[in-house]
Amino acid sequence: MKNNHTPAPTPGVQDAPHRLKLLVTVVNRSKAEFYSDFLQSFEVNFQTILTAEGTADNDTVRLLGLNDTSRCVIFSVIREDKATAAMEALGRKFRTIRNGKGIAYTIPLSGTIGVAVYRFLANARG
Repeated sequence: MKNNHTPAPTPGVQDAPHRLKLLVTVVNRSKAEFYSDFLQSFEVNFQTILTAEGTADNDTVRLLGLNDTSRCVIFSVIREDKATAAMEALGRKFRTIRNGKGIAYTIPLSGTIGVAVYRFLANARG
């Protein structure tokens, strides 16, 4: 007799949660909206933008030829599996967009409160 029994899927293996990261991007204030919109193409569902000022003193700013020290910091929650592609794409944009230079880095998030919040942040449907 042939056994046609298919083993039940292991709970949590197929639907393993996506790890999340906080992507911090610092750009010129005039480019904040551009970068915020750009990051949404990597399934970023939550972002907040804060205005900031550069910390260099006036002599350093003048020496480096920086006219505008106003910046924005974009905090984005991104899935870990999308973070590398987003960082590489940001690097390309930083090199090619006029007045579009910036810095970006990620910080791993260790947890969220609530399934609904996690699903929203991870762009997980279901």
